[in-house]
Amino acid sequence: MTSSYRRAMLLSSLLWAAAARAAAAAPDPVEVGGVSFPSTQQIRKNTLALNGAGIRYKAVFKVYAAGLYLEKPAHTPAEVFAQSGAKRLVVHMLRDIDSSELGKLFSRGMEDNMDKASFSRLIPGVLRMSQIFSDHKKLLAGDQFMVDWLPGAGTLVTVRGQAQGEPFKEPEFFNALLGIWLGPQPADWKLKEALLGKTD
Repeated sequence: MTSSYRRAMLLSSLLWAAAARAAAAAPDPVEVGGVSFPSTQQIRKNTLALNGAGIRYKAVFKVYAAGLYLEKPAHTPAEVFAQSGAKRLVVHMLRDIDSSELGKLFSRGMEDNMDKASFSRLIPGVLRMSQIFSDHKKLLAGDQFMVDWLPGAGTLVTVRGQAQGEPFKEPEFFNALLGIWLGPQPADWKLKEALLGKTD
């Protein structure tokens, strides 16, 4: 056995061991409502960790599962909003819903969690976001959409894997949108707690 062959075998063994350690160290995905949320996601060159995930209920019905990804853990809305790095909210539909209705609910959710002056400044973005969902007619169980905060670019909405036009440029828009779930009047209090990593 040549020395170069032994070195190659040793290097291969070391690489395999390192990969095995990394795999063992990686947190398991979190399953919510039958949806598996990976422990991390990539946005461009940023690695984000799952901060929390939960289910949006309407009466007794499961509407969607949502997961919040951040660069560092946050357990209060203020901590989430204060982070300047990339952020991502992932939503998996658990039942069919009329997309225009969802867009209206989001608009109302933003308005309910902002003062009138701040909401008025964001009306063009709110109308555009409502149109994005209206254009899709219907979101079906199993469909996914994401809302990303991209530093230096803005807020990007992705539906069924397709980016929906250019990012929203207003710096306040992402936090206003996130206020639907994390604001003082959230869409679902239990979901708010879950997204903030607070479990029973």
